[in-house]
Amino acid sequence: MRVRASRAPRSLGGEQVEGRQAVRELLLAGTRKVREVWVVDERGAGGADDELGALALELHVPVRPVSRKKLAAEARTDAPQGVLARAAPLPEADLDDLALGRVAANADLRASAPVPFLLALDGVTDPGNLGAVLRSAEGAGVTGVVLPRHRAAHVTPTVAKAAAGAVEYLPIAVVGGLPAALARLRELGVWIVGLDMGGRPLFELDLPAAAPLCVVLGAEGAGLSRLVAQRCDVVAALPLEGRLASLNVAAAGAVACYEVARRRAAAR
Repeated sequence: MRVRASRAPRSLGGEQVEGRQAVRELLLAGTRKVREVWVVDERGAGGADDELGALALELHVPVRPVSRKKLAAEARTDAPQGVLARAAPLPEADLDDLALGRVAANADLRASAPVPFLLALDGVTDPGNLGAVLRSAEGAGVTGVVLPRHRAAHVTPTVAKAAAGAVEYLPIAVVGGLPAALARLRELGVWIVGLDMGGRPLFELDLPAAAPLCVVLGAEGAGLSRLVAQRCDVVAALPLEGRLASLNVAAAGAVACYEVARRRAAAR
């Protein structure tokens, strides 16, 4: 069965980007059209906003100086840091393309694309957690992300800000159902590792260093759903030596992604 990212009219999101780092990466990535950048116009304001305004003008993006009050009224995050940008929505990636390594943020990288290293999220609804895990995933070399269409956070301004620009570089597929998507990934030769309490210790697993791999993270508290866990080749857990019973999904995702990255680096 072929499972594709949905082509419904609803976009992936990301049209409004807030925060200095997120806007800077939006401008530098050049992967989608930036319509305008708003910066707070205050005498004696810090150089960061001036720097972003200069960068936008250098890239032929219109810059709109506004009052702090006007920017705050338009912002959708608590701390936009005096800057926001409006851009074309992020395009949805195709699930098969992610599995086969046929997508890259920069088309010039396609010829030397790395072995697919995917991240799938099961029921992660907190925008801050999603943004944080995307930031860690991009840093660890994840090549694509799979999100369910329903009961999950997507790319809101809060997510984009917490991701600090990672959404510009991570292709994201949005699927109707995560269990069916994982089954399709397995058909395409992707090894699926679920992360959940009660699994085998992650650091003791024999992870395939040179094969396509997908790490699946569950919602904080609930963990992986039953059907998602059944679609995994193995379910692993992070060893916890302290008194706390769990890590939040952003912290657990960072540890898991960097463990995969470490194994891959060691095998080169």
